[in-house]
Amino acid sequence: MHGSGLQLALVFLLAAVIAVPLFKRFGLGAVLGYLAAGVALGPDGAQVIADAEPVLAASEIGVVMMLFVIGLELSLPRLKVMRKSVFGAGGLQVAISGLALGAIALMDGLSWQAALVIGLGLAFSSTAVSLQLLAERKTLGTEHGRLAFAILLFQDLAAIPLIAAIPLLGQAASTHPQPLWIATLKAIAAIAVVIVGGRYLLRQLFRGAARIGVPEMLTASALFAVLGAAWVMQLAGLSMGLGAFLAGVLLADSEFRHEIESQIEPFKGLLLGLFFMAVGMSIDIDRVVMEPVVVMAGVALLLAVKFAVLFFVALRPGNLDPREALRLGSVMALGGEFAFVIFTEADRAGLIDGPMHDRLVAIVGVSMGLTPLLMIAVDRLIGLRPAPKQEREFDQLPDDHPPVIIAGFGRFGQIVARLLIAQRIPFVALETDAQQVDFMRRFGNKIYYGDPARPELLRAAGAAQARIFIDAIDDPEANLRTARVVRRLYPDLKVFARAHDRRHAWQLMDLGVEVFRETFASGLEMGREVLVSLGVPRDVAIDRAQRFRDHDERLLATQHLIYDDENALLETALQGRAELEQLFEADREGDDEMRSDALSIVSGISRDSDPRR
Repeated sequence: MHGSGLQLALVFLLAAVIAVPLFKRFGLGAVLGYLAAGVALGPDGAQVIADAEPVLAASEIGVVMMLFVIGLELSLPRLKVMRKSVFGAGGLQVAISGLALGAIALMDGLSWQAALVIGLGLAFSSTAVSLQLLAERKTLGTEHGRLAFAILLFQDLAAIPLIAAIPLLGQAASTHPQPLWIATLKAIAAIAVVIVGGRYLLRQLFRGAARIGVPEMLTASALFAVLGAAWVMQLAGLSMGLGAFLAGVLLADSEFRHEIESQIEPFKGLLLGLFFMAVGMSIDIDRVVMEPVVVMAGVALLLAVKFAVLFFVALRPGNLDPREALRLGSVMALGGEFAFVIFTEADRAGLIDGPMHDRLVAIVGVSMGLTPLLMIAVDRLIGLRPAPKQEREFDQLPDDHPPVIIAGFGRFGQIVARLLIAQRIPFVALETDAQQVDFMRRFGNKIYYGDPARPELLRAAGAAQARIFIDAIDDPEANLRTARVVRRLYPDLKVFARAHDRRHAWQLMDLGVEVFRETFASGLEMGREVLVSLGVPRDVAIDRAQRFRDHDERLLATQHLIYDDENALLETALQGRAELEQLFEADREGDDEMRSDALSIVSGISRDSDPRR
């Protein structure tokens, strides 16, 4: 039937637009909505899709695109300093979880080969579900979010040798695995092709597409970069997502980074939703109904073991506090999409039988569905609740578009605004606090209610015609979200951003905006006046303050490359403190010598007949 493809697409979209808003309305998150929609459409639901396997395979491109976008937000120097978290925490989590879960499988009477594969297969977490849940809650940049990403990256690497080793562990007569050294050479060659292509060929491709001036060429080039890197890795038997991630990292420092991200984002969101629906279709509801005690006991064991392991790995060597460790456990205790591949290969190799395969797939699928609920329970346990949303729509803005937009009209934004008013420079101010908007309007300020991170509000405010965007929002997460949206939609707009602290400043520097730390200048000004009050000459105090500013800004730029590594940060901070003390000590010695010389000259003038001269 010619219309079947269109009808299928309409059914998918209808299920998404009904389930996702409904689940988000009750605070359950979009992922759980997609999973529920998939269950409803799958073989055990309305049977719109009889076989979920082709849909799952096609929708994995969404996971690939998500990892490419994440790679764009990193860079090679920052990835290098993450190696301790990737191989230390990641390796420890996979090893301990795999051994613990494998031991449970061994006690069930399985062979050690089958128990090993099952334990390691269940040790992996879902990259797509975990990262999407972190993104929904805007916690990817938190301590537990960064550690979660590092562990997931190691799991992507570790899954490949496990899949390759399954035929060696199995007894299937038809299996003819290739030698390990050949697989290793193919993997090295594939990684080398992606690195060389991402470093040199793709940049030239984007430069050519930009010179043509046709927007569709940049979109095509971005899709080619993602799918090409994934295809090269797939040829070598590696993870498609790993290839896309490497390509993104290699393009992170390019001038096309924000344009590429804006082109990929719409495709990524739609295909990720399709992937989660395909996972929901893959959950064997019949198996859950037939063996509810077995499946739910398996889910409980999986979540409990991995949660405990992740909690202790987060404490040491992850160096997270207990609250952050609990949040890491809640988002990563689930099973992963690699488990579907691993258990299918184990079934083919004769390590497990069909019913065991169905049981394990059901356990993994149900664990994915329960993870959003587990996160909500943990957040409530440690006292974290989402802030209530404003119901008021953003105000209608005037048609004239001033050259400056100020996002956030609190104490910081008002100081900038008053300076602009004094210079007769027009601006438009946007504020998310409705009470603040109403209060400031009484004093004649041109301020409007709305979330500056909403693209339609930015368009209405005239961001396309503006020369300067001032991100003065107080909340660091909202501040970063707004900066990302502005950078993605208006890459040529000059952005000045208020930074809450050094880490917030580094995250803003990742976006290429001008950063101003909110208390740095005032603290430096007070320090200068303290020196004057203590007897330091004013010109010397001014010079010392300027030297301190220059030194601290250089240190901030240096630490920007390593701020994911706490040990390296501490080391550079100590080195910076020592350098500053040495710099000021040299200045003090110079001042003492100057004062000594001056006193000698004065003394010589008054005692020019001194015989000791």
